[in-house]
Amino acid sequence: MKRIFLFLATNLAVMLVMSIVLSLFGVDRYIGRGGLNLTSLMVFSLVVGFTGSIFSLLISKPMAKWSTGAHVIEAPSNSTELWLVNTVKMLAERAGIGMPEVAVYDGEPNAFATGAFKNSALVAVSTGLLESMKREEIEAVLGHEIAHVANGDMVTLTLIQGVVNTFVVFLARVVGYFVDSFLSRNNDDNRGPGMGYMVTVFVCEILFGIGASIIVAWFSRQREFRADAGSARLLGSSEPMIHALARLGGIPPGELPKSMAASGISDKPGFSALFSTHPPMEERIAALRGTK
Repeated sequence: MKRIFLFLATNLAVMLVMSIVLSLFGVDRYIGRGGLNLTSLMVFSLVVGFTGSIFSLLISKPMAKWSTGAHVIEAPSNSTELWLVNTVKMLAERAGIGMPEVAVYDGEPNAFATGAFKNSALVAVSTGLLESMKREEIEAVLGHEIAHVANGDMVTLTLIQGVVNTFVVFLARVVGYFVDSFLSRNNDDNRGPGMGYMVTVFVCEILFGIGASIIVAWFSRQREFRADAGSARLLGSSEPMIHALARLGGIPPGELPKSMAASGISDKPGFSALFSTHPPMEERIAALRGTK
């Protein structure tokens, strides 16, 4: 719940800042004497909706390193790091992508992949995962993360977030305009949007933002199934991934920073399945076995 709240708050904060900046440049003049200009509002909504998500994607690698304290392996210092780098290289070659940066961070069992481009991504695993899983299982987890990169999941998730952000901004202002028009229907003073507009937009952005998060979380769950299947293809068998998921199912997953929650191999269950970025382990295993 805390991560969901922080994610929504961050998303709303970015849109608010962009709204203010665009207002200062006069880009928000979509309400005039003739009423609501839907074309201008859509342009405004697109700029606000996509700026935050694209910016987040472009800084995803440095933010991931900073937020997790991940150490990028420049030159392997031990046999485990050497094996880790060689395994990622092998999987990347099989997937047809460039060699990602490989990093290790301190924490409970988890892993993630991020980056704006397929050929310059970052794959990171926790010390807890390296210490608690067999190499066959770790290889399956790495295959899962490489599959995320090969599938372009980071870019796709960014585009979906941008689209839903756009509709949140657009619909909130449309509703705000009509509510304000209704409240001021007997007022002949055309001074522009009033308090009713501002309050309605604020409330609608929160409510629509919650709905948007449900859509993004649903997509995130679907991409986990695809990445599991991708790992099975890269390894030539679904058994290693099944074993890895079964082991992770019995280990509390390490909590990633809110910006990285949807990128991990597993996630802590939320107060509602609708907001979960990862499907239950049982469903993922059933999908790999072909029984889902």
